[in-house]
Amino acid sequence: MTYLKDKLTLNNAQLLSWYRLNKRDLPWRNTNSAYHIWLSEIILQQTRVAQGMDYYIKFITHYPSVESLADANEEDVLKDWQGLGYYSRARNLHSASKFVKENHGGKFPSTYKEIRALKGVGDYTAAAIASFAFDLPFAVVDGNVYRVLSRLFGIETPVDSTLGKKEFSQLAQQLLEKDNPAEHNQAIMEFGALQCVPKNPNCTICPFVDSCVAFKSNQIEILPIKEKKLKQKKRYLNYLIIESEDELLINKRDAKGIWQNLYDFPLVETTKSTSNKSLLNTESFKDLLNNTAYSVQAISAERKHILSHQILFAKFYHLSVGSKISTINGNFERIKKTELHEKPIPKLIENYLNEETNLLSLLSA
Repeated sequence: MTYLKDKLTLNNAQLLSWYRLNKRDLPWRNTNSAYHIWLSEIILQQTRVAQGMDYYIKFITHYPSVESLADANEEDVLKDWQGLGYYSRARNLHSASKFVKENHGGKFPSTYKEIRALKGVGDYTAAAIASFAFDLPFAVVDGNVYRVLSRLFGIETPVDSTLGKKEFSQLAQQLLEKDNPAEHNQAIMEFGALQCVPKNPNCTICPFVDSCVAFKSNQIEILPIKEKKLKQKKRYLNYLIIESEDELLINKRDAKGIWQNLYDFPLVETTKSTSNKSLLNTESFKDLLNNTAYSVQAISAERKHILSHQILFAKFYHLSVGSKISTINGNFERIKKTELHEKPIPKLIENYLNEETNLLSLLSA
């Protein structure tokens, strides 16, 4: 399908009218604080509004200013982030706050270029902060905007292609209400979030139904188009919850990765799902136990945990080693069981401890 980008227009009055009638009352919309808007934008990346709301309130309460976030311990920040996933967002948030404190005197930068230079801030986030906080004319292009524009104008260029990103960005900027960029950006994103939803939108009540190319050509379920399919790697994780009286071993993940600087348990990773007997006889398990006498207290069923790029299959082995915990081989941290609740841990482990185990009550302190 072909179209003339220079001929495309959007009825902004109609869009704003819809927005004012249907918008959700969200706390980050009731402020022009760049810091608060930044927090909300980072939290809402890959996160539903309903889930992100409590985290937003927690963060503005615990860290009411850029400087207070910069001065915080990273472990505390990660603990407050626990459960949201994509932990690099929290690490980048903390790093960027330190940069703002050191290079901007604790005052959040007010130009698109300076905002875009912050760690963890991409084109979309920079445009959102610039327009919402400072009313600067930069169009936002997120998943909702891609969907709205591709359907309204019948654009078949893949949104995840280099050409597509450039094309949609230019089109969004062309359509932007320059005299009212903040509300325009909020409106088109909200329209995608509430009206022009990914699956089965109610087109009969859409204010743009008469001009929507996708509706006329029966492409609602086809657009937007993506060219890349995400490949998910399967991993098999066998966690050892090694306890000795009132202590247990934990591992801080120092290597770069999705759980960097979070804590988990000693781990034996295998290339496929492994029987309990086989796992206890692997060389990795034997090397870790280092001839330490142990008894198996419980073994969980295998649990499936889906991430964006990985599918994790995890089992938890509860082992008691009496007073011999110091003989376990590895650079593990030895803590009281009651201290585990203070540590930031992956959602996979948090879910298991909360939902499945009645043996240790590790998160009840």
